[in-house]
Amino acid sequence: MKTVYLIRHGQSEGNLGLVRQGPTTPLTELGIQQAHVMAERCSKLPIELLVSSTMKRARDTAEIIGKRIGTDVIESELFAERRRPSVLIGKDAKSAEVKEIEALIIKNFSVPGFRYSDEENFDDFKVRAKRALDFLDERGEEHIAIVTHSYFLKVFASYVVFGESLTADMCHAFIRGYTMENTGLTVLKKGEFDTGFGWKVWVWNDHAHLG
Repeated sequence: MKTVYLIRHGQSEGNLGLVRQGPTTPLTELGIQQAHVMAERCSKLPIELLVSSTMKRARDTAEIIGKRIGTDVIESELFAERRRPSVLIGKDAKSAEVKEIEALIIKNFSVPGFRYSDEENFDDFKVRAKRALDFLDERGEEHIAIVTHSYFLKVFASYVVFGESLTADMCHAFIRGYTMENTGLTVLKKGEFDTGFGWKVWVWNDHAHLG
C-alpha cells in the first residue's frame, strides 16, 4: 500500500489577496508558524520521501518540515502552482485589468486549447496531473509527503478521482466546490482496497493541527 500526504504550503503574502503572486512570494509570519505546526504533525507520520514544489512559499514550508523530521527535501516542478499569465504577476488583485483577464480565462476554461497568453490551461493541467501521478507510481517509497499549492492540488485530486475521463467542466466544478486551508493535509492511498481502481482520496484538507 502506498500513502501520499499532500500539504498546502503555509500562508504566503500572496494569500492575503493584495497582489497576484509569482514563484518568489514568501511566507508570512503566520505561514511560518503554520509550517512549524505542520512539521510537528509530520513528525508523527512515517514519511520516507519529502517533495516540494519549486516555488519559494512551498520550499520554505518543506524545509521547516524536513528539518523537524530529519529528511532532505527534493524539488519537482510537477507540483508547482498553476502558471498565471506573466502580465498579472505582482499586480493589484483587485484592479480592473486583473479582474477582466481572470474572468476571460475562467469563461474559456472549457474551450479546448484556449490560452490568454502564457498561462497554463486545462489541457496543460491534465497532462501535468498525469505526470505527477506517474511520478508517485514509479517511486519505491510507500510514504511520500508533498508540499504543493491549493489550485494545483485541486486539479490533481480531481484527476485522481476521474482519471482520463476528467473534463474541463468537471475540473472547474471541483475547483470551485472544494476549499483548502493553508497547511491543510490531503491524503491519497493506493492499494487500501482490492478494487483494481488504484488511487483514492482518503482525507481532504484536514487542518485539525491548526486548532
